[in-house]
Amino acid sequence: MAHSKVVQGHQARKRFGQNFLSDDFYVSKIIESIAPQTDQHIVEIGPGLGAITQHLIQRAGMLDVIELDRDLIPRLENTFSHYANFKIHQSDALKFDFTQLQTDPEQPLRIVGNLPYNISTPLIFHLLKQRHVIQDMYFMLQKEVVERICASPGSKQYGRLSVMTQYYCQASMLFSVPPGAFSPPPKVESAIVCLQPYTNLPKAVSDADILAKIVTAAFNQRRKTIRNSLKQWLQPEDFEKVGLSGTERAERLSLDDFIHICRYVEQSG
Repeated sequence: MAHSKVVQGHQARKRFGQNFLSDDFYVSKIIESIAPQTDQHIVEIGPGLGAITQHLIQRAGMLDVIELDRDLIPRLENTFSHYANFKIHQSDALKFDFTQLQTDPEQPLRIVGNLPYNISTPLIFHLLKQRHVIQDMYFMLQKEVVERICASPGSKQYGRLSVMTQYYCQASMLFSVPPGAFSPPPKVESAIVCLQPYTNLPKAVSDADILAKIVTAAFNQRRKTIRNSLKQWLQPEDFEKVGLSGTERAERLSLDDFIHICRYVEQSG
């Protein structure tokens, strides 16, 4: 098969976007960043061959792992099922209900994962909907995606993912991980991002769905001015009322600007 590589006896599958972390230096660095504690409930998405799992299991109070690839389940069970604090779920993380894992309302989940690049954005949005049970998230993603999440207005990386993630979370890029740290090596550089959902949103809107629609419309046509891309919501004379020029483009608007637009739209019905 041209599209796969045998790693530790497992056929790495292209359709699952499998690139297994195999460099101990980066495994240790990730574990240090997460700093799991014995009173914490950790959820690992896509444990793969267990490079990170083996460190989490020894330090976490509870560890749930979510793995889509059925061929990996028996291996993970053989290696980890003798730990009393370990539970495995054969499931697609994009459809998984993370709220069911929370056993103690006082103890939010900490989510960890080396995410397949093809699902990283939808998965982050899926988790943000369940953020009330999540303390923080540490993800290995394509570096370009991490740069988009953490981007500031005015940069070409800045877009819908930046605005909506930063509305819900404090986001920080921790460090890069080179292709050679994986087996098989991906074609791109990776990076670790930390997302900490706000317990109370610093600047909340009444209807986050409206905010999401406004942000999506603005960035769907990045080349257009906001007067054109947001005409479904704002008349030309409304821009002055929200303190913006209709000739701006979406990437110049800050999260605060989008919040002002959303509140104005909510108030004017």
